[in-house]
Amino acid sequence: MVGMIRWGLLVMGLVWAGSLSAEVIRFGVVPQQSASTLAKNWAPLCRWLSEQTGLTVRFETAPNIPEFEQRLAEGRYQLAYMNPYHYTQFAGQPGYQALARSEGKQLQGILVVRRDSELADLSQLQGQPLAFPSPGAFAASMVVRGELSQQGIPFTAHYVASHDSVYQSVAAGLYPAGGGIIRTFNTSEVAPQLKILWRSAGYPPHAIATHSDLAPELREVLGQALLAMGQDPSGRAILAPLAMSGFEQAQDSDWDPVRRLTEQTELME
Repeated sequence: MVGMIRWGLLVMGLVWAGSLSAEVIRFGVVPQQSASTLAKNWAPLCRWLSEQTGLTVRFETAPNIPEFEQRLAEGRYQLAYMNPYHYTQFAGQPGYQALARSEGKQLQGILVVRRDSELADLSQLQGQPLAFPSPGAFAASMVVRGELSQQGIPFTAHYVASHDSVYQSVAAGLYPAGGGIIRTFNTSEVAPQLKILWRSAGYPPHAIATHSDLAPELREVLGQALLAMGQDPSGRAILAPLAMSGFEQAQDSDWDPVRRLTEQTELME
């Protein structure tokens, strides 16, 4: 498969005198976890894409989700892994275009509490301070807050910058509960200290999208490489820490349910 993708680049006339290696693709990953955890899990994927395509795919993130949103708005990343809400916002301006999504996955928001907590129902959270990654974190924040509001449960939202920070602060007893998603919860070091109080229905997963300025030929070869990961043993091994088994082709309309949700609930902040 590596040879096939590289051959595709040669046919398209993109490789000459080693110039392709000078093409740097900044791959921005939403900072749901600490920068060190993200680098550990995503840098191997970037190296694999680089080896597959001959491009230089460089891992990047941001200190927090609001800063990541700002960098998306500025078009800093040629390639980005973003949550469903972010995709619906930045597909318009600066014009990110869906490329791939996790194969066979749906995104679920969860509320977690300490394993020894006596909380057993959402109604018991009335008037409580709750931890969330950020206002724009889709399933971990917007969906969870929407459910609480729909049930008429008053609460005070505290934004702690990342999913990891939510889990750690709840485990430490700083908050009675906090919002997250299944994937980051399952890979959290403090997960054994927590339990899931509530989980949402499923929504379209995070998008891998390309900036509108990226050359169509480069977008095509990156898409081919991503789709090939799940068919390659080394690719699957790289995806395992991300709790993914492969990627499938994505299109903009995949995230229409998210658009409808944000319109109906008026959760945008």
